[in-house]
Amino acid sequence: MTSPITPPRPTARPGRAGFGQVLHAEWTKFRTVRGWVWSTVGAALAICLVGLLATAAASRSDPDGGSALPVGPGGEAVNDNFYFVHQPLRGDGTITVAVSALTGAISTDPRESRSGLAPWAKAGIIVKDGLDQGSAYAAMMVTGAHGVRMQYDYTHDSAGMTGAVSPRSPRWLRLRRSGDTITGYQSADGAKWTRAGSARLTGLSAPAEVGLFVASPSAEDRTATGTGFAPAVATVAFDRVSLGGTWVDASWKTGQVGDSAGTSGSYSQSTKGGAVRSGGSFTVTGAGDIAPVVGGPATSGVRTIENFLVGAFAGLIVMVVVGAGYITVEYRRGMIGVTLAASPRRGRVLVAKALVVGAVAFAAGLVSAAVMVPFGGQRSLENGFPVLTVPTGTEIRVVVGTGLLLAVASVFALALGTILRRSAVAVTAVVVGMVLPYLLATASLLPQGASEWLLRVTPAAGFAIQQSVERYDQVVTVYAPASGYFPLAPWAGFAVLCAYAVAAFVVALILLRRRDV
Repeated sequence: MTSPITPPRPTARPGRAGFGQVLHAEWTKFRTVRGWVWSTVGAALAICLVGLLATAAASRSDPDGGSALPVGPGGEAVNDNFYFVHQPLRGDGTITVAVSALTGAISTDPRESRSGLAPWAKAGIIVKDGLDQGSAYAAMMVTGAHGVRMQYDYTHDSAGMTGAVSPRSPRWLRLRRSGDTITGYQSADGAKWTRAGSARLTGLSAPAEVGLFVASPSAEDRTATGTGFAPAVATVAFDRVSLGGTWVDASWKTGQVGDSAGTSGSYSQSTKGGAVRSGGSFTVTGAGDIAPVVGGPATSGVRTIENFLVGAFAGLIVMVVVGAGYITVEYRRGMIGVTLAASPRRGRVLVAKALVVGAVAFAAGLVSAAVMVPFGGQRSLENGFPVLTVPTGTEIRVVVGTGLLLAVASVFALALGTILRRSAVAVTAVVVGMVLPYLLATASLLPQGASEWLLRVTPAAGFAIQQSVERYDQVVTVYAPASGYFPLAPWAGFAVLCAYAVAAFVVALILLRRRDV
C-alpha cells in the first residue's frame, strides 16, 4: 500500500505580492540617508526663509499697522467705497430712477484733470444690507463703457442694455425687493420694462439701506513713460426718483461709504464726493468701486497669498535634487543591481520610490505653506500692507497645491534621473524646463505674450496651482504673470505639469525594464 503524496505548498512568486515590503524598504532607505532627510527639511525651511526675506524687503514703517480689507459675503476681499444718497426701506418696496447723464473727470496731475470716464465707472440704484463695508447688496447701474449692468455681492455681474447715457437716451432703472430677493429691471422710456436679473441676499435686514450711488475706480492712464492708473470721479444726473413701499424715514442721507475711495479708486485734490438735490432730481459725484479686490498696479500696496510663498521655487529645487539623486546615486554606486535583485519586478521599485519621494516632498510643501500663509499675513498687516483675503476653499487649495507642486516636481525629477542616469543632468533639465520659465515669466523679463506662452506649454504651468487672485471682467487691471495671473486656470496649469511627469515616468518604466543595470 502506498501512502498518498502531499503536494508542496505553493510559494509566492518573487515580487508578486511584496509591494508592501518594497515600499517599506524604499522608505527605510530614504530615512536612513541623512542627506536626503535633512535636504527635505531644508526644502521646507527654504520656502519659509525666502518668503520671510521677501516680506521683510517689501515692508515699510507704519506704527499703526495695516488695515484689513473688507470681506464680502463669499469670503473674498472687496472694495466697497462709493457715494451714497439713501434712506431705509422696511420690508418690501421699489425704487425707480431715470439716469440722464453720466460724465467724469480723470486727473492728469495733482491739480489738473481732463474730461473722461473710467470704463467701469458706475452709477444707479442699490439695495444694501446696512452701511458696513462688505455687506450684501444688489444694484442696477449704468457704466462708463459697458452699458447697463446688474451686479450683486461684488463678484456677480450680468449685462443689460447697451449704449451710452444722454438726455436724449436716458436709462430707466428699477429695483424691487420681495423678502430676501431683489429683482432688477431696465427700460429705455420708463413705460416698457424688461427684467435684467435677480439676486437672493440671504439674511437681508428688514430695514435695508436703499438709494442712489456713484462710484468710479481709477482710470488707466497711458503716458509716454508707461501705463498707470489715475484718480477718476463720475458725476451723474438722476431724474424722477420714485419710491414704493414702507420707508422708515422720508429724508435722504448722504455720505461716502468707507470714508475713502478704497484701493481701486481715489478722489483728486480738487474734486470730492457730494450730492445736490433739485426737487425730485439729484446730481451726485463719487469715486471708488464696489467690486472684488484684484492684483496689479492699481492695488500695488496689497499683498496676496502668493507673496508669502515666493520661496516655493527654492524648496522645489531642493526636492528636485533629492528626487533625482534618489535613483541616480544607486546607479553611481552600483547598488541598483542589488535593489532590483531583491525585487525583480522593476516597475514596482520605481513606483515605490515615486511614492516615497512624492510623499516627503508633499509634506515639506504642505507644512511650510501652512506656516507661511498665516504668518506672512500677520507680518504684512504689521508692516502696513493689507492682505487680499480669499475664500477658505481657495486658501486650502493654495496650501495643499504647494505640497502637490513639490511632490509632482520630485517625481518628475526621479523619472528623468532614471532615464538619464545622471543626477546633474536630470536636475538641470527640470530647472531649465520648470523653474527658469517661471522666473522669467513672473519677473517681467519677457513680453507678456511670451511669458504667457511659457506658462502654457512648459512644466512651469504647474505654478498656477498657487494662484489665489481671480480674473473679473468688471475690474480693470493688468492681468499678467507679473501681477500673479497665469494664463491657465490653477488645476489646468497643474495638469500640464502632471502630464510631463506622467510621460517621463512611463518612459522611465520602459527603460528600467529593458536596460541592463
